[in-house]
Amino acid sequence: FKRLARGIQTVGDSVKGECGKGFMLDEKYGYVHSCPTNLGTGMRASVHIDLPGWTAHGVDKLKARCEELALQPRGTRGESGGQTGHTYDISNKHRLGYSEVQLVQTMIDGVNTLYKEDLELQAAQY
Repeated sequence: FKRLARGIQTVGDSVKGECGKGFMLDEKYGYVHSCPTNLGTGMRASVHIDLPGWTAHGVDKLKARCEELALQPRGTRGESGGQTGHTYDISNKHRLGYSEVQLVQTMIDGVNTLYKEDLELQAAQY
């Protein structure tokens, strides 16, 4: 994280040196970008996880459950790459109004819940 922060600072210093303007930063919402989904910390914490029970139960049901847990499921090929098999990229849904710690903890807690539920779904199938 320190390396990322130094890189952002270096780019910001360079931009300010060139044009005299800095990045737009709001104390509450973080850096303002061109895409509203990147407001706030802009942090997207994610993990790839196999969820065969949820896949068999239904991808739409998994998406609905992720919504309840403030998570966003994606295929391992990215946002628009589609989903294959039963491996998902699960990340925090929100980017605005939460600290980095809150965002990462939401993802960890939600993935732990999905994993536990997936084991229950697998057991119910057999």
